Amino acid sequence: MGKGKIVLAYSGGLDTSICIPLLKEHYGYDEVVTVVVDVGQPAHEIEEGSKKGERLADRHYTVDAKEAFVREHIFRAIKANGSYEGYPMGTALARPLIAEEIVAVAKKEGATAIAHGCTGKGNDQLRFDFIFRANGFEVVAPIREMNLAREWEIEYAEQHGVPVPVKKEKPWSIDENFWSRSIEGGKLEDPAYHPPEEIYAWTVSPQDAPAEPETITIGFEQGVPVSLNGKRMEGADLILELNAIAGRHGVGRNDMVEDRILGLKARENYEHPAATVILTAHRDLERLVLTRGELSFKHIVDEKWSELAYMGLVHEPLYAALNAFIDTTQERVTGSVDCVLFKGSVHVTGRSSPMALYSSDLVSFDSHTIDQCDAVGVSKYFGMQARLLKQIRKE
Repeated sequence: MGKGKIVLAYSGGLDTSICIPLLKEHYGYDEVVTVVVDVGQPAHEIEEGSKKGERLADRHYTVDAKEAFVREHIFRAIKANGSYEGYPMGTALARPLIAEEIVAVAKKEGATAIAHGCTGKGNDQLRFDFIFRANGFEVVAPIREMNLAREWEIEYAEQHGVPVPVKKEKPWSIDENFWSRSIEGGKLEDPAYHPPEEIYAWTVSPQDAPAEPETITIGFEQGVPVSLNGKRMEGADLILELNAIAGRHGVGRNDMVEDRILGLKARENYEHPAATVILTAHRDLERLVLTRGELSFKHIVDEKWSELAYMGLVHEPLYAALNAFIDTTQERVTGSVDCVLFKGSVHVTGRSSPMALYSSDLVSFDSHTIDQCDAVGVSKYFGMQARLLKQIRKE
């Protein structure tokens, strides 16, 4: 007698595709239910993954979670200036939502276990495991547990007639959603290897970008983008349009060595044009409307928030507490920011807000609203303790 039913987090890629026969041949499950969760992947990938799941699995679900991804995860990341070791997170933001949708299907199907195709070296295994186990499900991870290598997987897929969108000569592993596109694997695993232009899909090489800069304006309300060049837009539409605009100027590439959760260093390549521009504009607008104390403390909060988000620990109580603080600060982050895109760079050239803690009258050298002589008394006390210590040491 077999083990019954198991639900598989499915993408249509190499790792998850070979998990379908592996779960039956090596683990003894009678039924494999696949679930594709749409968080902004290319439409053809969702369509192909769904068709493949319907053909290879005993039952298949395709869940549209695009709106929830933007509203519950991307917008939170913008408010928190979410970035990890210098790049805007994308894959990490999507994993908890994908996992929760898979849990919902597993409960509906009456499954006792959930499987994923993550390796034992990456981050996604932990992000998925955390959500699955928090909901009381056994976790099965064939790639990790069988210690499989990519070459073996490709051959196994060929032997079992499992079509996969990867070949030995171009073994790139790509993960894409609205916010980010990550590329890894193959020769890219060598930090010294120069990535070919063929790995990029959202951005042109900065040297091939237009010779003329382009100025855009992003409007924010309570910390999230609501308009582009004066046109109000829904979050997903704004991000997609800005991806195209900034991408043609070569904005939003990262080629870096990052520290994974387990401590392994990994070479990663990313594209995130809209995220790069929006986060640059958002940080600038915050500097206009938040107090010095808020900015100083929020920098610490943002860093910790990003660390938790990177790890997928969205049910950690501290994550909720940090979001509460961030949401309070964002009540005033409303205004517009002008950005210039040029040859791979984005620069803020102007900003305005009805909540700006800025007075051109008070700061102007030509203004007499503030009597400059008032600063004399402040100056006499400024740095007094350091001055006293310096005097003591002299004596």
